[in-house]
Amino acid sequence: MDVLDRIKEQVEGNAIVIYMKGSPQLPACGFSSRAAQALGACGVEFAYVNVLEDPEIFENLPRYADWPTFPQIYINGELVGGCDITLELYQSGELKKMMEEASAKA
Repeated sequence: MDVLDRIKEQVEGNAIVIYMKGSPQLPACGFSSRAAQALGACGVEFAYVNVLEDPEIFENLPRYADWPTFPQIYINGELVGGCDITLELYQSGELKKMMEEASAKA
């Protein structure tokens, strides 16, 4: 399977997914850590992909949604953004609402 097809399958197959360096329990960069903490604080289950364990995804994910950096958060198949946007949404209470709605649809 082509790597972009794999990414599409992951994005569309999970209500909420974060592509990050490391895992939520063991993040490998500060941006990934903060974004995963914000998602976790919302109390809604989410999937993650450790881009450091999959060089193909690491190299090609920036092309998928034309977003150059990690982490990348997708909700309902749509790119939400990276760390800064995720933290802003969390602080406003919007992230929790978005995650709860996505989880309810799944």
